[in-house]
Amino acid sequence: MVRNTGREAHIQRLMPEAKPSVLPVSSSIPPRFAREQREMYVQVLSLFNANRIPFAVSGAFALHQHTGIWRDTKDLDLFLARDDVPRALRALDSAGFQTEICDHVWLCKAYRGEFFVDLITGMSNAVISVQHEWIERASRAEVLGIPVKVLAAEELIASKLFVTRRERFDGADIVHVIYGTAGRLDWARVLALIGEHWMVLLWTLVLYQYVYPAHSQFVPRTLWSDLLSRLQNELDHPDPRSAFRGSLIDEKMFAIDATEWGMANLNEQMRATRPRLQVEE
Repeated sequence: MVRNTGREAHIQRLMPEAKPSVLPVSSSIPPRFAREQREMYVQVLSLFNANRIPFAVSGAFALHQHTGIWRDTKDLDLFLARDDVPRALRALDSAGFQTEICDHVWLCKAYRGEFFVDLITGMSNAVISVQHEWIERASRAEVLGIPVKVLAAEELIASKLFVTRRERFDGADIVHVIYGTAGRLDWARVLALIGEHWMVLLWTLVLYQYVYPAHSQFVPRTLWSDLLSRLQNELDHPDPRSAFRGSLIDEKMFAIDATEWGMANLNEQMRATRPRLQVEE
């Protein structure tokens, strides 16, 4: 019998057993929620409103707000600033929900039966974190009859830029947001949100141009000029000290680079800089 080395154990951790799933299909038809699921969502939204917990609805509901597109969703995504999470979890606990910190970098969950709500404080690779201004900039709307704030299009785009895994890719959502808003976006805000990771936005804009070639006017020429000139400068002046960034895109698909080829694991490094989410008893 061959024993697992530490490296092999790490690789196995990144390779969970595959489970079959039905992929969502986009349409204009609203999803049909089970009664218990809808009741849970309404209760959580009402609870947060009653406790004045700042949040913005994201996920499928925000995508519909900006594009008119619906798809079946298994959960309700709520974005919160990190320092508002302890209060949110205490309120949920007091209301009888089961809560869990799933990932100290970005994700908590509230359960009731088989249904759940995700409390999200950033991206799993720790590149982007939800700030209070995300909630302040969110637009007022109604979700399931409850008055809420829905994530602004710019923050929605930023939140999806690094959803680039083999099993899930949100590039179509970003392309739809650009098309659905007819490009009426604060692109300076998007650039400020992503900072040094502007190349991922450029990649997505190329995808948009490929998908909607007849609607290139929705992306300003000045934005193309800016990003392409940055790319040209990088090509003209390559930096041999630049770190490998594949793990920020997909830690599993680029695992071999870090575990066997000796390249940097920026995903691991970025995540290590985030303090752990903790809730006082």
